[in-house]
Amino acid sequence: MAWFEAGKPIRVEGGLRARAQRGSIGSTWWSRRFIDILERVCDKGRLSRGRAYARAGQVLSIDLASGVVRAAVQGSRRKPYEITIEIEAYDEERWTAIEEAIAAQAVYRAKLLAGEMPTEIEELFAALGIDLFPRDLDMACSCPDWGMPCKHLSAVLYLLAESFDDDPFLVLAWRGRSRDQLLGSLASPEPEPVLVRDVPFADRLADFYAPGATAHRPERRSAAVASDLLPRVFPPPRDLGDPLAAAYRRLGE
Repeated sequence: MAWFEAGKPIRVEGGLRARAQRGSIGSTWWSRRFIDILERVCDKGRLSRGRAYARAGQVLSIDLASGVVRAAVQGSRRKPYEITIEIEAYDEERWTAIEEAIAAQAVYRAKLLAGEMPTEIEELFAALGIDLFPRDLDMACSCPDWGMPCKHLSAVLYLLAESFDDDPFLVLAWRGRSRDQLLGSLASPEPEPVLVRDVPFADRLADFYAPGATAHRPERRSAAVASDLLPRVFPPPRDLGDPLAAAYRRLGE
């Protein structure tokens, strides 16, 4: 005999209520991706009733942690139903590989640091042989209804998608990496200050004119070179050229 929840749900004051009261739930590409997966694998009738629960505010609480979501949903019975939704949380080795792959792509890194989920990140996960969004959900509800997901689970899943709209890092936190951990690994370290030895001005002045003290100063030209240079820069009259050239050479000597 199939069990099901009879009667109308007990009205809740102050429950979690979906913002989208009509049409689709989820506005960003990452929340819609999650919803598309659900609507492809879950019973449409139960999902429809779940949307009605989410919009009516029947969900009392949702708590997301690494690998698991726990929630409470008020049905027709006095005691709220307890919900758990589990996925695989990746270990430290996998997250190190994920972070290195993200850091190697400047666009991905910049978007995540700006609080956005780059559309290509799903392909990045796939290239590493893992999934960003879950294909399988290990779900449980304490209600007597049969079949999965029940309307209580469906309501939580829809509200979970809306929470992804608000904070895309919750998708990654469910997989085992918090926002602070991920952004901390992607942030560029501060460059170490360059240490310059301070030399007192008096000491620098004392050896400024010493040989080799200032490598950037040009070498002094010899007097002989200077004596040849002057008549080329300021040519004398033709009849004085030879006598003056001889005089310049004697001057240089």
